[in-house]
Order: sequence, then structure tokens, then C-alpha cells
Amino acid sequence: MIQDIEPKRLSNTYVCRKPQKESRILSFQDNQILYADREGRMEFLTWEQLQTLWSSRKQHREGAPGKTVYLFSVGEVDYFLADIGSDDLPEGFGYHKMFETRTMHPKENVLAAATGWHLYVWYRDNQFCGRCAGKLVHDSKLRMMRCPVCGNMVFPKIAPAVIVGVTDGDRILMTKYAGREYKKYALIAGFTEIGETAEQTVEREVMEEVGLNVKNIRYYKSQPWGYDSNLLMGYFCDLADSDEIHMDETELSVAEWVDYRDIPDDPEGLSLTREMMITFREQKKREYGQG
Repeated sequence: MIQDIEPKRLSNTYVCRKPQKESRILSFQDNQILYADREGRMEFLTWEQLQTLWSSRKQHREGAPGKTVYLFSVGEVDYFLADIGSDDLPEGFGYHKMFETRTMHPKENVLAAATGWHLYVWYRDNQFCGRCAGKLVHDSKLRMMRCPVCGNMVFPKIAPAVIVGVTDGDRILMTKYAGREYKKYALIAGFTEIGETAEQTVEREVMEEVGLNVKNIRYYKSQPWGYDSNLLMGYFCDLADSDEIHMDETELSVAEWVDYRDIPDDPEGLSLTREMMITFREQKKREYGQG
């Protein structure tokens, strides 16, 4: 999955740190991220390259776009957020859709892009205090925006959501989203609402999207998914009674039972959703002595 980058490791503890020569810089515009596509390998700007760029623009001064914010480290490399813009970028660099990063390499750069996007969206959307409307400032010790007027503390938003593998014997329920850029098979999914457990979310989302009752709900594993500011929790469950699907067409374009033999491979190796499909397929193969 996207977080599986061993032996490297993402360290998300906030520290008040300045970029070094080889630190990587993440910059976003709308729903796009800045990088160079080197034959499928994603290359980010270094701090050294960014200093050269700012110097050439004659904008590297206090209060200009020379401000950076420490995000995290991956292995020994620190990542910083900066507003770079799109003028006179180094050769090969440009802004690309966030969605396109899913097909890039290496995986640690895909994780950095998604996690950086998660933090960028939070910083972008939390500039003023929701309590008193004062201007928020960066805290020097914690990953937090603080209001100097009323003392309000604003921490990054993480939305809990479930991914659900509904199974019935040799079949698993597979879906496709309605009106989204992602067109491949997925599983039932949805956000946890106020006052409910993750297991109750499983039951509700399955009923809302396909009109099925489920039982034997069991946890599989979780995954950070910075593309949507989520923490995804994967569950398998069994069909409880009728297998007749009543699809919510506002959410889904396809909902169908798929035999384990027909589950496609997962070349990306990024998402919890796809891993759960493959896990079900391989378990069934072992059960029938096919591998």
C-alpha cells in the first residue's frame, strides 16, 4: 500500500526546522503538484534549486514567496511546503494533477505527494480562526495553527472512513464510482458520521449504496490516504440475506458480484481497496488448493 516504503519511514513529528541544500520542496496549485516526470519517476525540486529560482526572479526577500513550512521527513530527507508559482521553472518541471501521482515512482515520493497535499489543504483552509475570526499563526512546537487573540488551537483534520469488502461465498461485491476521475473497480466506502462506530458505518454505507444487509463484520487493516485527508479502515463482512442489489446511482455507476477468479491484478500496489480485493482472491485460491 502507499505507506509501505520500508526500509524508509515517514516521520511526521513537527519540528521548527529550516531547509538544507538537498531538502525537497512541495508546491501545489489548485489540484496540482509540482514535479518533474523523469520517465515515470517523480522528481521534486531541491531547496538549492528553489533558491536559484527565487534569486533569478529577484523575489527572495523577507515577506516574498521565500517562506517555507516544514512538513515531514522520509528517510533522511526533509520535505517543505512553499508557494512557488509557475514562472520560469527549471527544465522539466511543471504542475501535474494529483491523481496522476498514483502511477508514478518511487512509492516514497507518491506517499510524500499525498501527505504533502493533505497538509497543504489544511493550511490553505485554516487561515482564520473559526471562533473569533482572528488571523491564525503557526505554532513553533506543534503541528498546529494558533489564534493569538482567543487562544483557539486548530490541528490537522483527519476524516475517518471505511472500505468494505462484502463477500458471499466465492463472490465479492465490487463497485465503480459515479462521476469521478477514478474509473477502476472499487469497494463500498464512506465516511464515519457523528455518533457511530466504524462497524456501524459499515452497515449503514452498505445499506445506503447497495441495499444489502451484512453480518460478521471484521477489521482488516487501515491506511492513511492524503488525497482525501482520510484515515481509511478496511473491513470484510458477509452477506446476511438477499443478494439483490439496489444501487444508489448518485454514488455508484456499477455494483455487481464478482467471482474471485475474475478479480483483476493490482499493478499500482497503493490502495487498501485494491489490496483487499487481491487478499480475497488469494485466500480463495488457497482454500481451493490453487496456489
